[in-house]
Parts: sequence; structure tokens; C-alpha cells
Amino acid sequence: MIKFLLNGLLRDRQRSFFPILIVAIGVWITVFFHAYIQGVFGDLIDSTARFSTGHVKVMSRAYSENADQKPNDLALMDVKKITADLRQQYPDMTWVKRIQFGGLLDIPDEKGETRSQGPVFGMGVDLLSSDSREIEILNIEKSVVNGRMPQTPGEILISDQLAQKLGVSLGESATLLTSTMYGSMTMHNFTVVGTVRFGMTVMDRGAIIADISDVQYALDMDDACGEILGFFENRIYDDEKAAVIVNRFNTDYLEVEDEFAPVMGKLIELSNLSDYLKMGENFSGILIIIFVLIMSIVLWNVGLLGGLRRYGEVGLRLAIGEHKGHVYRSMIYESVLVGVAGSIIGTALGLGSAYWLQVYGFDISGLMKNINMMFPAVLRAEITQETYYVGFVPGLMSTVLGTALSGIGIYKRQTAQLFKELET
Repeated sequence: MIKFLLNGLLRDRQRSFFPILIVAIGVWITVFFHAYIQGVFGDLIDSTARFSTGHVKVMSRAYSENADQKPNDLALMDVKKITADLRQQYPDMTWVKRIQFGGLLDIPDEKGETRSQGPVFGMGVDLLSSDSREIEILNIEKSVVNGRMPQTPGEILISDQLAQKLGVSLGESATLLTSTMYGSMTMHNFTVVGTVRFGMTVMDRGAIIADISDVQYALDMDDACGEILGFFENRIYDDEKAAVIVNRFNTDYLEVEDEFAPVMGKLIELSNLSDYLKMGENFSGILIIIFVLIMSIVLWNVGLLGGLRRYGEVGLRLAIGEHKGHVYRSMIYESVLVGVAGSIIGTALGLGSAYWLQVYGFDISGLMKNINMMFPAVLRAEITQETYYVGFVPGLMSTVLGTALSGIGIYKRQTAQLFKELET
């Protein structure tokens, strides 16, 4: 039966070409946008975790209430002990200390007077320890555009865009003007040894990266830091697992009445991404439903037109005694074959388009000049296991639904009229 129907579709291109083309286009769009959504939201979560929140983050209670301001005067104390306890309780996770701060970077001339200066966003991370994971987490080494990584205390990296704006060259001195943990003004000299570009506007606009020990010394934060970030071993965020860790940690400090006691939060809560992630989860389903409805209506009309062309064929099959249900089912089987063929072609096209976007990306940095989110400036798709089969859902459902609607007319054919129709 299947071989018979397949031969009929191959020999009669008019009843297979356009339905397959319609299905292929719909599946192509569905697969591509599914990969695009996965890539955009995946990059958003990954960049937010790496540069801002981690998968979980430990702060002081007072710091967490004003976390957007990065108030280092409310920083965590005794961080060596807290970090050691975290590594003992959760050995499968990576724990890193960070200090985020703002300030003014001053570039002096030969006489030591100000040549240029500009506001900066600074980050103190572990760059010099032999067992540091920060270089890998932040992908710093691969982000270096000019120069080299810091190798000794007092060396810093600055964003390439900031270096061009200030006209600073590698090896030159730069003075950081900021406030200490205790609110007093401080000035600290660094040597610029490299420039970086992370591909995120908020970082590339004016970031400086220094070793955390240098920042602790400059900001008078001995054994203190603003945040302790935790990352799962596979670098993939798991909300349920994070919730368990957060609840367990916060329960241990629940009865401690101290505004500087540590408190832990998870990525979704700290970054306000929950609504975006829910939208991303629902968008794929909405996209499939939309294309099922659109293609079903189009294929319904195609089926009606095909039914008019095959009016005599259906009538002849009924006249020689073929049951109406059998004719109807054979048309459904044909639609399944059309759906499978169109889905395979559309999935192949969608995967090809998604792979191109995944490898080369699409630069939108020109549209993100005023965006302060940790959002990548290059959009990329991500091909997952679901991408390989998600297109078959609208591809098969639309063809079957369209044929089912258009084929209802078979049951309205009156046997008494068949021979009269055949004669004409």
C-alpha cells in the first residue's frame, strides 16, 4: 500500500510538489528559529553567569539588598574561611572570589599630569594563582586583542575600546581613582599590559581587569570581597539543583542576626531572567502551533484544489466499490508521506542555516550602545537534540490536518451520482 502511494506521488508531481514545498518552508523556519532561540537565551544565561552572577552567588545581606550599586563598603569579611567552607560542602562546584568596582582611570603624560581619563567598570579576579579557574571561566586569554596576560602584581588589562578612547599604549602607567571599602578616596597605579574584547557592550565599553589581590590592596579590602560565585562542574545552569544548594546554605545562617552575614542567591533570582527564560521555553511551542495552523490552512486549500482535480479519480474509485473510509485513509497516508518528505527537506535546510549562524554569528553591537545587560553583541544559534526533530511536529500535523479537513468531502459523495459524473 505504501509503495503504491509513494509511486503515485512520484509520478504525479502536481499533487506532491507544492505540499512538500509548503511543508519544507514551514519546517525550515521552525527549525531555524528554534535553534536561534536556544542560542540567544543560552548565550544570555552563560554570559550573565560568567560575568555577573555565577550559577549561585554569596554576598553579605546588606550587599545583596543594594547589589546593583556594587557597594563594597558592605562587602563580605573572612572570605578565606567562607570559601574554604563552600569548597568543603560543595566540592563538585567551582568557587571564585570577585570584587566589582567603579572609578576613574587617569592616563598621565611625560610630566605626570593628566593626559586623558575616563570612567571605568573594574573587576578584581584571580589572575595570578596557579590553580585559578577565572581565566577559563571569563575566557580572558582568548579575549586579549593586543599585549599579554598579567604575570606580576600591578599589571592590568583594559578594554580595547577604552584603550583607543584614552589613547593609552601597552606598558604605560594608569592611575585608578576610586573609593576604598571604608569610603575614603584612593589612588593606585597600574601598568597596562594588554587590551581585551569580550564581545559584550557593557564590558567592552570601559572595563578593566586586575588581579584580586591588587584590588584588595588598593581598596583596603584585606580578606574581603564583594561576591563569591559558584559554578556547576559542567558550566550548565540547573535551576533545581541551584535551588537546593541555596536553600541549604541560607538555612545554616537563618538565625544569625547580622547584616553582614552571608546569603546566597541563584542566577535566575539575581539577574531577573526568569520571565525571559519562561518566554523562551514557551516561544518554541507557540511557534510550532502558529506554523501548524498556518500550514494546515494553506494545505487545506491545496487539498481542496487537488480534490477538484482528482474529482473523477475519487469518483471512479468509489464507483468500482472502494469504501469511502479506505479512500479517505489512503489520502491521509499520502499526506503522511508528504509530511515526512517535507520535514526532512525543511529540517536539513533549517539545520544548515542554524549551523551557519552558530559558527559565524550576527553582529548587533551597533544596536546595543545603551544596553547595560550582560548580553552578547554577536547573536548565535545553538543546535540541540530537539532541533533535529522539532520540525517534524508541525510538518506532519499540518499535512494530516489539512488533508483531513479537505478530504471530508469524500463522505458527501452520493453513489447514485457517480455514473452520471463519469459520463460527463
